[in-house]
Amino acid sequence: MAPNSSTRCSTSDGRIHMIECVRAVLLTPADRLLLIRRTWPGGVPYWTLPGGHVEPDDRDLRAALSREVCEETGGVPDILGRLLTFDDTHQRDHVYLARIARWSESGRTGPEIDDPDHGTYQLDEIAHASAALSPLPLLPEAVATFLQRTAAAGQDLAVLADPTVP
Repeated sequence: MAPNSSTRCSTSDGRIHMIECVRAVLLTPADRLLLIRRTWPGGVPYWTLPGGHVEPDDRDLRAALSREVCEETGGVPDILGRLLTFDDTHQRDHVYLARIARWSESGRTGPEIDDPDHGTYQLDEIAHASAALSPLPLLPEAVATFLQRTAAAGQDLAVLADPTVP
């Protein structure tokens, strides 16, 4: 997804509804965050969480998240629970916490991965610490604020994840 982009979808009567998206705060075996470093042709690099749009054939939000994480990391997430939900223009993002044991640059299958017009998607492990997160241009801003706040407070993300929310 382009930086700061929003997706609009109109109904037949012209009303605009929210596009459902999912994102994963992925914890590696070293308890670091697995982020995607996005570099656009001619653009400024930024970091983001793996994730994307919920597709019509996704069974539910967790299935959509598993599919997106697999496509973008080549790994399988162990979803622990939902951390937060936020709205951005016409998009609603559901952010989950998940563990990921293995990932593979060569195992990624998302359509954007092989399209040079979309720039590069480099997997990057970052500490969940203020010193590591503060200088990063991490998007969306709601995610950056949440991760920086929890890192500064020394909060355990696993305690914050709600496993009861689908």
